[in-house]
Amino acid sequence: MAQAEQKLKEQPIKKRAPVLYFIIGFKLLKGLLLLLVALGVYSLSDNNLPEEFRSLLQFLHLDPEKQFFSTLANKLSDITPTNLLWVARGTFIYSLFSLVEGIGLVFRASWAGWLAIGESAFFIPIEVRELMHQLHFSWIIFSILILNIFIVWYLWANRHRLYRHH
Repeated sequence: MAQAEQKLKEQPIKKRAPVLYFIIGFKLLKGLLLLLVALGVYSLSDNNLPEEFRSLLQFLHLDPEKQFFSTLANKLSDITPTNLLWVARGTFIYSLFSLVEGIGLVFRASWAGWLAIGESAFFIPIEVRELMHQLHFSWIIFSILILNIFIVWYLWANRHRLYRHH
């Protein structure tokens, strides 16, 4: 009995980590939103996209005969149901990736920390390239870049404090 109490005293108590909670919320929210997008794209795979687009424009009281909208409707006719299914599957898999990552972070599993570091680091060069090759500066891409850099830095710098190690 004394040995069990001694082991409990030796184990470090995990401190609150509000930044980690923010990252967890971000990952779980992203996963849920992507899951909804995947389901929405899947539900559109059997539909006539140009006709659906015209119905949406009429619902929003926009003129479907304007050049911009008619060009967009023509481009939508080029999208095949097979392409939509591939997009839905890819988005679904990525949403599961984010959800598993977020749930792993909830339980402070070290593999989830490494997964979050890897995923965030993966997108940094892509975002830098996007910023460098755009005609106009995008605050959205810049913000996502800063967020990903911050996530990588925070999780790397605090990896020993935040996660259980087996």
